[in-house]
Amino acid sequence: MSVPRLVIAAPSSGSGKTTVATGLMAAFAARGLAVSPHKVGPDYIDPGYHALATGRVGRNLDAYLCGPELVAPLFSHGARGCDLAVVEGVMGLYDGAAGQGELASTAQVAKVLRAPVVLVVDASSQSRSVAALVHGFASWDTGVRIGGVILNKVGSSRHEALLREALDEAGVPVLGVLRRAAQVETPSRHLGLVPVAERGAAAVSAVAAMAAQVSAGCDLDALMALARSAGALPGGGWSPAEALSPPTHDHLSRSAEKRDEGLGRSGGEATRGSGLRERPVGAVAASERPARAGAERPSASEHAAHAAGEAGPSEHHGVSSVTGPSASERPVIAVAGGPAFTFSYAEHAELLAAAGAEVVTFDPLRDERLPEGTRGLVIGGGFPEVYAGELGANEGLRKEIAALALSGAPVAAECAGLLYLCRELDGVPMCGVLEASARMGERLTLGYRDAVAVGDSVLAVAGTRMRGHEFHRTVVEPGAGDEPAWGVVAPARRVEGFVQGGVHASYLHTHWASEPGVARRFTERCRTS
Repeated sequence: MSVPRLVIAAPSSGSGKTTVATGLMAAFAARGLAVSPHKVGPDYIDPGYHALATGRVGRNLDAYLCGPELVAPLFSHGARGCDLAVVEGVMGLYDGAAGQGELASTAQVAKVLRAPVVLVVDASSQSRSVAALVHGFASWDTGVRIGGVILNKVGSSRHEALLREALDEAGVPVLGVLRRAAQVETPSRHLGLVPVAERGAAAVSAVAAMAAQVSAGCDLDALMALARSAGALPGGGWSPAEALSPPTHDHLSRSAEKRDEGLGRSGGEATRGSGLRERPVGAVAASERPARAGAERPSASEHAAHAAGEAGPSEHHGVSSVTGPSASERPVIAVAGGPAFTFSYAEHAELLAAAGAEVVTFDPLRDERLPEGTRGLVIGGGFPEVYAGELGANEGLRKEIAALALSGAPVAAECAGLLYLCRELDGVPMCGVLEASARMGERLTLGYRDAVAVGDSVLAVAGTRMRGHEFHRTVVEPGAGDEPAWGVVAPARRVEGFVQGGVHASYLHTHWASEPGVARRFTERCRTS
C-alpha cells in the first residue's frame, strides 16, 4: 500500500486540527482527487465533517479499541483506490490512553502508518517561542517525522514574518499560515462539535469556508509532495469477509495472547476471579442456538455493499452480502440513523453485510415503522437527549421496537441506544424495553474501558474480553440489570449495562473490527430468531 498520506497533529486540543484537516480534505477533493478521510481515536463527530468534505465515509483509527496491529490494515481498507489520505489526530500529538505510554496517540498512529506529520500550531499568543515549541515536538520521538508546520490564528503580516523567521532558524518548513476567521468556527455543546447531520446547510457552508481558507493559506503542492514521501505499508488491507473467516487454532491462540497483553494483569485476574469461561466471541454452542421461528447516511450502506462485494444499496436502501447465504436466508438488520443517532463505525455495517445480513438504515425521528422484515436491531450512539421530544412523540415506532425486543429478537444498543430503550429520558417516554430511567447529569463520563462479558448474549459469550469507550453526560438508573452486559475491569471494577432476552444494551462504544465474531454471532441470532 503506497497511497500518499498526511497526519494532521497539534501540540494540544483546540489548536485547529479539525479546521485544517477538514479544509485540506475538501481542498484536495476540489482538485478532483479521491481523498480518504481518517480520524485517530474513537470520536464519531469529526468524521462526519470529513465525509462532507470528501464524499467518502470517515473512518476511525483507534489503537486502543482495535489494537495497533489493525491500524494499518483498517487504514488501507479505507484508502484503497484513493489518491490521498488525510488523517486527523486526537488531542496533542503525544497524548493517548491515560497511563499507557504512546498507546492510541497520534504519534503512534503516524509511526504505524509511516506517515509524515504536519503540526498545526495556534500561534495567537507567541512569536519566536514557536521555534522552541516545534523543536521540542520534533525531537521528542525520533520515530515521528514532522514534515512541516501550519500556523493557525496568525494576527497580522508582521506576526507572520516573526513566526516564519523563527521557524526558518529551527529548520522546519512552514506549509501554511491561517489568519483568524470566525466563519470557519463550528458550534459546540456538551459532547463537542454539533454533528453534521444536525446542521444541514450550515455544515456545508462551514466546510466550504474551511476549504477556502486552507486553499488560500496553505501550499497544497508542497503538502502533496510531503504526502508522497510516506513509506510503503507492508501487508494488505483489512477485509470484512476475511475477518469473518473461521480462525485457525493458532490464530485464536495469538489473538488470546494479544488480548491478555493488551488488557494487562487486571483483565486476566478479572476473568479468573469471576469464573467466566472463555470461548471465541463468534462461537455459538448447539445448545445456545434457538430454533428457527416460522438513511441518514446511505453512503455508509454503499460502502458496506462494496466491502461485501455488492454493487450498491438494495431496494430497502440497505446492503446485503452476495457471498453469504441466499436472499431468503439473509436477515434484515435495521440500523438506527438520522440526526439523533449519528455515532457508528463504518466497519460495523460492513461486517454485518459480510456475515450475510441485509443492513437497512431507518430514522427514529421520522420513520413510524421499522423496515419491513426486520429480524434484528442495532441502535448506536448519538444525541437522543437533544431530540427526546420528537423520539417520544413517535409512539408507533417506540411500541414496535418494544414488541420486537419482547419477541426475543436480537437488539444491540450502545450509549444513545441504551437511553432510547429505557422507560424514559428526562421524563419523556422512550421505548420501555428496560426497567430503567435516563436523565441528563452534571458530570461528563469519558474514557477508555477494558471489559469482560459477564454472561452469554447476542453479541458475545461469557468471558469475552473487549475494549470500549465511554462518552456521555447522562445517567441511567439503575446502571446495570440483573444480568449486566459487561464487567468493567479497568480503570475501576464495576458492572454495567443490561442483557435481557435478546437485548444487549450498554454505555460502552465498541469497535467490532477488534472482534469480528460479534457481527457473525449477532447475524446468526437474527437469522434463527
